[in-house]
Amino acid sequence: MIYLELFIAFAKIGVLTFGGGYAMLPIIQREIVEKKKWVTEAEVMDYYAIGQCTPGVIAVNTATFTGRHIAGNLGGICATAGVVFPSIVIITFIAALIRGFAYFKPVQDALAGIRVCVCVLIFNAVVKMWKKAVVDRVTLILYALILAASVFWHASPILMVVIAAAAGLIVKGRAET
Repeated sequence: MIYLELFIAFAKIGVLTFGGGYAMLPIIQREIVEKKKWVTEAEVMDYYAIGQCTPGVIAVNTATFTGRHIAGNLGGICATAGVVFPSIVIITFIAALIRGFAYFKPVQDALAGIRVCVCVLIFNAVVKMWKKAVVDRVTLILYALILAASVFWHASPILMVVIAAAAGLIVKGRAET
C-alpha cells in the first residue's frame, strides 16, 4: 500500500537524520530519487526550492510535495506524518530528560560533534544542488549576484527568491524565443 510505504520511507528519513531540515536533504534525495525512484532529480530540486520558499521546515515541505505528487493529498499527509513522527517521539523523550543532562560535559561534547557532522551533510546537499542548478553562465551569474546580496547586504530571502524567479523568467524565457 503506497500510503504506508510513504509513511515508512519518510519516517526512516526522519529517524536517521539529526540537524534539522537541511541535514535531511541528502537522505531524502538518496531515498526517494535513487532508491525508490518516486521522483526525478529535477523534481526533488524543485521541491527543495519550493520548500525553502514556503513557510515551515524544508524537509517537511519536501515530504508533503513528494507524497502529494506520488499519491495525492492523502499521500502528502502520510509522507508528512512519517517525516515528523520520529521527531515528535524523540523530542518528547529528550524534553523529559534534558534538564538533568544538558550541562554534562560529555553531552555538550557529543552535541558539538553532531553540529560538525550536520555542517558536512548540509555542505554535501549544497554541492549536489549546485551541480544541478548552476548549469550555464547565466545561472552562475545569478548565483554570484544572489550570494553577494545575501553575504554583503543581508538581503531578504523572500526578495532574493522573487528577484531570482523574475530573472529566470526573463533571461531563460528570452533565450527560448
